[in-house]
Amino acid sequence: MNMKIYYVEDERDLSEIIRKYLVREDFEVTTFYDGETAIKQVKDDVDLWILDIMLPGEVNGYDIIRRLKEVGSDARIIFTSARDQDMDKIMGLELGGDDYLAKPYSPRELVLRVKAVLRRGVNDSLEIVNHEGYEINITKREIIDNGEKIELTNKEFELLLFFLKNINKAFEREEILDKVWGENYFGSDRVVDDLLRRLRQKMPKLKIETIYGYGYKLL
Repeated sequence: MNMKIYYVEDERDLSEIIRKYLVREDFEVTTFYDGETAIKQVKDDVDLWILDIMLPGEVNGYDIIRRLKEVGSDARIIFTSARDQDMDKIMGLELGGDDYLAKPYSPRELVLRVKAVLRRGVNDSLEIVNHEGYEINITKREIIDNGEKIELTNKEFELLLFFLKNINKAFEREEILDKVWGENYFGSDRVVDDLLRRLRQKMPKLKIETIYGYGYKLL
């Protein structure tokens, strides 16, 4: 079954272009041109909402995000804005958005963001995850690359799984330390760097970005 996307954008030409790109990637897409119509559908079973923050009428993108959270929706949310202001991004993320894209954006970039956000839905109930050509069996804790098995230590596998659950999300070393080693670990946070170095060596196709002075994220 194809994943379902609700796309809320008042610029009809842009909306149609994006809809065609997403349909080409086998997504089922429903478009809305105003917030009033879209907000009535927040209880629908949808995998992802793409919301323009600035919409005509009384209901904007923030209102829809709030309403989605009020009804307990577990749909992912990407929000966009032509203003490209930090406040738009911060407010949207604080309300529960998963990703932010400033206008103007290319259709291809949006498609890549959609795929990345939907991959964050990886959870322990999934047995096998495919990422960057690696076949990752979560239950057996095995990784296959071109038919060859990659041996990871328990901590390396736990770190990999943590990043797969949080693709495109940046974490400080201290956060990674708490999540992978546990809050009772009192050693140096440099063990994170060492573990990541070994993971990169064993799985060089992983796109793990180093954020200088902050931490890391998996793209």
